[in-house]
Amino acid sequence: MRVPCPASLLPPAYDPDGRGEVQALAGRLADLAVQALIDEAELTPKPALVDGRGSGAHRDLSLAAMRRSARALRPTFLAMAQAAEGQPASRALREELAAIGRAGEPAMLAATGGSNAHRGAIWALGLLLAATAQGHAASPAEIGARAAAIAAYSDRFVPAAPSNGQSVAARFGVAGARGEAKAGFPHAVHVALPTLRRVRAGGAGETHARLDALMAVMAVMDDTCVLHRGGLPALRAAMAGARVVLDAGGTATPDGWAALARLHDTLMRLNASPGGAADMLAAALFLDRVTCPAAAGSCPLMETDPWKS
Repeated sequence: MRVPCPASLLPPAYDPDGRGEVQALAGRLADLAVQALIDEAELTPKPALVDGRGSGAHRDLSLAAMRRSARALRPTFLAMAQAAEGQPASRALREELAAIGRAGEPAMLAATGGSNAHRGAIWALGLLLAATAQGHAASPAEIGARAAAIAAYSDRFVPAAPSNGQSVAARFGVAGARGEAKAGFPHAVHVALPTLRRVRAGGAGETHARLDALMAVMAVMDDTCVLHRGGLPALRAAMAGARVVLDAGGTATPDGWAALARLHDTLMRLNASPGGAADMLAAALFLDRVTCPAAAGSCPLMETDPWKS
């Protein structure tokens, strides 16, 4: 289904709680974040990731669990958007957003039976929707820069024990999720989103546009999820395989489609899932909706219009 392009999220769409425009904007941003996570999960076929075929390399997850997790995080995203509405970047905002994100993790774990479906996405999408809520409509790069300004502040209350991603980033000397945020999410803003729009504009279907965006990120990003599961050999295989898909003309071509299937087989053998790249795709899908050019007339949002939820 094609829906009108959301060129601006600022005019109020609905006010379910009678709290005025701030609540309406925050609710719309939360809906868009949830929908981005669902769209990423449902995209099929993805290499070694949960999708419509099955669990990929994630034996503890399923597509149904990913959908439940995304929907369970709506209150978290709503609270983040409300906290950032009209606020400048500051240490207080950084710490408040982090506290909201950590408080939201139990809802994710309850929805998945204890599995980590979206911890990285809470960080990425939370910062981007907060950056969107800070001020008037902005370009993807401007939203990324706002998110970077928030992420630049330290958090006095960060848990002492590092996460798997932080440990992997330190071990291999890569940016990781925190480095990505402090740089303004370049893999979402400057890699995934331009690829998505370029392939879409070229006439390929939305599935191919989204898969090619994922491949573009996988080809260049040091994915800590891949490194955690398979080390440098798995990362090299993921990057090289994604480049083969793109060099073949992308997933809309027979050769690119075949290369995508081979990449899936390779990463399944290595038990390596590109979860970091998937988070950047979800971030790009969110940015696509909140910055869709008015000149485009409409945006292909596939089957679901989150504004109706």
